[in-house]
Amino acid sequence: MATPSILADYQCHNAEGPLWHPLEKRLYWSDITTGRLFRYDYASKTHEQIYSGEAVGGFTIQQDGSLLLFKARGAIERWEEGKITTLIPEIPDERETRFNDVIADPAGRVFCGTMPAPNRLGRLYRLDTDGSLTKILDGLGVSNGMGFTPDHKQLYHTDSDKREIYKFDYDQFSGNITNQRVHITTPEDEGVPDGMTVDAEGYIWSARWDGGHLFRYTPDGTEVLRIPFPAKKVTSVTFGGPDYTDIYVTTAGGDNRDEEGAGAGAVFHLNLGIQGVPEFLSRINF
Repeated sequence: MATPSILADYQCHNAEGPLWHPLEKRLYWSDITTGRLFRYDYASKTHEQIYSGEAVGGFTIQQDGSLLLFKARGAIERWEEGKITTLIPEIPDERETRFNDVIADPAGRVFCGTMPAPNRLGRLYRLDTDGSLTKILDGLGVSNGMGFTPDHKQLYHTDSDKREIYKFDYDQFSGNITNQRVHITTPEDEGVPDGMTVDAEGYIWSARWDGGHLFRYTPDGTEVLRIPFPAKKVTSVTFGGPDYTDIYVTTAGGDNRDEEGAGAGAVFHLNLGIQGVPEFLSRINF
């Protein structure tokens, strides 16, 4: 098995949301708690910080190549080479919290989760292409990693606090999700499931916060592979590169490496010859 190697090391407090930009051939990721965004250029093998500001819990890539940022207080903005355009300045119910993981769907909508607020649990919203926002799930511990099955008929959604990855029936035409069931439950002593993705074979890849590994599961939820990292908090994973066989993994804890591991907070790369698929582009109109 290939050993993960460090791609970029900004000692991130909580590197998250790695996403391959197919138009630019770049990898983007955020450091949520410090309010930073970074990118890695595949051709030049260089990386840079491109944004500093409010926390970006998650982001998608728009059809025009810009980034759609999901931020603190429920703010949603478009970022295009430093220029910010605001779609939603805030969601009143989310003023005391922030967005977390997000994913674009095949139709260009975005499913976007929030962290718990002081007096209630987290939520999952759906942002439609016309800019309208609908709350679709409530009572979530920590809304986290999502992914679609290859036939686009099911959606996976992670609730980290409950250590569960759910499976929903998904209607591409309406954006509705129904028939929630538990697909994977992780052991109590192996950390909690965080970000995830789905490869070309329909296998689930799930990062494990406080579990120090990246896990691969068959479509029926059977564990078939676990890859160790020199970081306790493995936060998310995506596929990229010219043929989508490059695996990019983010980690957290760069501010406390004595306890979190020598590679905590770095972004890692490995290639196992397993092919991923492009993530969907959002098509939200501003």
